[in-house]
Amino acid sequence: MATAGDSSNPITPKPTTKKRKPRKPKLAAATAQHVISILNTASSAAHTFLSQNDLYLLPSQSLQLESLLSSLPPPFSQHPSQPSLFHRFASSATLDFDQRWVQFFSVSRPNFYRLLSLLSPSLVIFLPSTIPPETALASALYRLAHGACYKTVARKFGLDSSEASCLAFYSVCKAVNDKLGDLFEFRRDLERIVVGFGWISLPNCCGALGFGRFGVDGEIFGRNGSILVQALVDSEGRFLDISAGWPSSMEPVAIFRQTRLYLGVEDSRESELLKGPTYRLSDGCSIPQYVMGDSCFPLLPWLLTPYSEQDSFGSAEREFNVAHSRAMELVSTAFGRVKARWQLLARSWKEDSLEFFPFVIVMGCVLHNFLIKWGEPLPEESVGGCLKVEELLVFEGEGDETGQTIRDALAQHLSLASMRK
Repeated sequence: MATAGDSSNPITPKPTTKKRKPRKPKLAAATAQHVISILNTASSAAHTFLSQNDLYLLPSQSLQLESLLSSLPPPFSQHPSQPSLFHRFASSATLDFDQRWVQFFSVSRPNFYRLLSLLSPSLVIFLPSTIPPETALASALYRLAHGACYKTVARKFGLDSSEASCLAFYSVCKAVNDKLGDLFEFRRDLERIVVGFGWISLPNCCGALGFGRFGVDGEIFGRNGSILVQALVDSEGRFLDISAGWPSSMEPVAIFRQTRLYLGVEDSRESELLKGPTYRLSDGCSIPQYVMGDSCFPLLPWLLTPYSEQDSFGSAEREFNVAHSRAMELVSTAFGRVKARWQLLARSWKEDSLEFFPFVIVMGCVLHNFLIKWGEPLPEESVGGCLKVEELLVFEGEGDETGQTIRDALAQHLSLASMRK
């Protein structure tokens, strides 16, 4: 007989477990519907916030929010359509120096309308009546400044489709290059250019010549392929001459010998380029007009490259190379500022529209010159503007003897000037 506290009771009942009934389909559907409702509410609230505050958010913020919203289902209730971003923006930002103009379009309000007045006659011809010139210019600058895709630009600026956005962008590109191409001033403003380089101790210098690299997606140019752009710049960072569209697989000297700059200087029968007055140095030697060029170029009477390690190196050669390095930094800074202002050019370009890329690069450089001319503050340069020397093939041929004589004379002049300081 079992007694209290006896733990050996042989007839202790076994615990029983109840089988869980499967969840009813109606309950699962209700839960899913509840989740969808929550997502829809969140999506609707985010779209409402964006539509009500897009004029006060930085473009980078609104573009990032739009990217996040694209992963959510569209809200059930559609928001009423409103005027395009530019018309609402222009009505809101009416002061000339409202910084939102620079934040949205990378130009101040006065320079936006100055540019619009220059381009409108061409844009009226290029575009259908459904795309006003001011909308085309604003949408193109917005894409160029922030790298926004055509679909986003079309939605923001009230354009019918991505195709209309694309048409507006390339119409502005063509108008800028056609109407403002004379802002590459090398052939008609040499006196100002020479004076500018004189202020940085490079007498009779007419420019600094180097290369910039612009990335390209895909394998058309090989791994890490890119487009090379040869550029001549002045002492203030203006572009004086541009040759864009060269594959990075080409040797720099091969590119150089096919450019308008090289052919224009070398063909003395057709051009007086760099045939201006000589400059008398302090020791009595005279040097002609010249350009500073990177080590990937050949040494010529009008193109002075740095001394290499194989050259006999003294104080004069070191002074020349220091001055030469300062000149090359002008090229790097100019390209860096173009990429900093126009973020589209700082990103890798899609391979399927590669044939248009050189024209977009030239547009960015032309607008850079336009904004310098009209006093627009310069942005801080981004990394990766001009190619470093080690990234380019150094020219290994023989230097021109006349070029060597001119370079030696300038090196002695710079060395003497340094000792007098």
